Amino acid sequence: QVHLVESGGGLVQPGGSLRLSCAASGVTFTSYSMGWFRQVPGMEREFVAGIRWSGGATKYADSVKGRFTISRDNNKNMVYLQMNSLKPEDTAGYFCAAKRGIVLTTSREYDYWGQGTQVTVSS
Repeated sequence: QVHLVESGGGLVQPGGSLRLSCAASGVTFTSYSMGWFRQVPGMEREFVAGIRWSGGATKYADSVKGRFTISRDNNKNMVYLQMNSLKPEDTAGYFCAAKRGIVLTTSREYDYWGQGTQVTVSS
């Protein structure tokens, strides 16, 4: 049973930073590419960033390029999302997801999901 658990969300002022973490268990972590998605109530889940199983290839949504960085530690079965220069429009629930193969940007391609962690950017 694959289990993904996100942490690190919270309330932050505009311009601030947060680091989200996702712990994976029950999976051969190095076989999976990992993605971060976000969702606002009433809206579709949106791709934010992804990283290939090897850690050598990353992909970002245009809206977060230059501000967010995805990384992974295959020794610890962890994936991270460093979020800098946060904006109110980054407010959403953030979800970690796993899939075999390459990084894709559509949520339906991912096999496993965490419960999410809320990020609120507000003054």
